[in-house]
Amino acid sequence: MHDAADGGPGSTDQALRELRLAAICVGRAEKIAGKSYKTGINKIALDHAVMIGRDGVVGDAVCNRKYHGGPEQAVLLEGATTLDWWSDTLGRSIPKGLFGENVVISDLDNRDVAAGDIFRVGEELILQATSPRTPCGTLAARMGDLEFAHAYRRAVRPGIYCRVLKPGVVTAGDRVDHVLFDGVRIPIPEMLKNFGKRLSQEDVARYLSAPVHARLRSTILATGKAKF
Repeated sequence: MHDAADGGPGSTDQALRELRLAAICVGRAEKIAGKSYKTGINKIALDHAVMIGRDGVVGDAVCNRKYHGGPEQAVLLEGATTLDWWSDTLGRSIPKGLFGENVVISDLDNRDVAAGDIFRVGEELILQATSPRTPCGTLAARMGDLEFAHAYRRAVRPGIYCRVLKPGVVTAGDRVDHVLFDGVRIPIPEMLKNFGKRLSQEDVARYLSAPVHARLRSTILATGKAKF
């Protein structure tokens, strides 16, 4: 499916894919090496049921609400297939939660996700993809590599911010249904590639036809640029 990340049409031959919730991760507010401020990026996987509400995972620290948290990016999602790729690429273990993600989905490649895709988790929770995670200095510090933000951007396999359409209690191992958005597909990796750039008129129309991050929509309407 992931050839969509290279600009081609997304595959729609499987509108619903059954996966599993591999982990739910939360962090507390704390300082990390090289940074003077507190961050919640230092996340660990939990072994019990957790409530995920409109504002995210209950008990998870969100320290900089200018760039993190809020209803349009309440949950940061990573695919286990993508984390495995990072492990192979970096030659090191990538524990679940290392990138600051809230949930990890088994057998999911981040490149196969587009804005508007739905993730139904367990019996209640419904997430909807809105935008890519953009790398920052905090992630680089977490990885102990000042250049990691650049490597993350070049890899074009970003984590996926989601809004919560329906809150719910979830547990690692729960079934996850990945339902592809049935309109124009805006792949999450494409959104990262275009971050900060002025969009063509064609791409403006494409982006505005999908349920992208509300701040991205506002910026496109105001400036024509893909920024949020």
